[in-house]
Amino acid sequence: MYEGVIQNLIDELGRLPGVGPKGAQRIAFHLLAADHADVRRLADALIEVTEKVRFCKTCGNVAEAEECRICLDPRRDLAVICVVEEPKDVAAVEKIREFRGRYHVLGGAISPIDGVGPDELRIRELMVRLTDGTVTELILATDPNLEGEATAAFLARLVKPMGLRVTRPASGLPVGGDLEYADEVTLGRAFEGRRLLDV
Repeated sequence: MYEGVIQNLIDELGRLPGVGPKGAQRIAFHLLAADHADVRRLADALIEVTEKVRFCKTCGNVAEAEECRICLDPRRDLAVICVVEEPKDVAAVEKIREFRGRYHVLGGAISPIDGVGPDELRIRELMVRLTDGTVTELILATDPNLEGEATAAFLARLVKPMGLRVTRPASGLPVGGDLEYADEVTLGRAFEGRRLLDV
């Protein structure tokens, strides 16, 4: 346990996701040993991001204007919306450079244990986006865990009367993985989502 400002810094760093007490201490002492200009740049970047970054009024992704760059891009397909839990999921899908539609960020997943129900998510906003008939396919790309599956099932039931094509990304074995190390659920999904090989 340290005193004063050092302990305050360690405590604040420890509140960050994925940073435990030891990690917070390591970062704090790294900052103490770092060049003053480097620390100032970090502090300025933290202040600037809190002042300039907001959430896109259309999809909920991070943006520096009213709308994010994806919603402003006229080349994106208006007929397909990929629903994700968090803005970081948008970045993950964008990395593969396969998806050319738009996004909708829910802001989490249904989790009764954590007190997160449908009303705490951006589901109402999604339903508003679907009302004009432009969207024909909804890709439910929530996490493949209990909360993500529950959220996808809830959304699929909710939009079913609209006659949209509702899909979910296939999940299964990672490239380079070994069958013997796959859990039963992953292996089961890999077999369910198998595809025909063109030889």
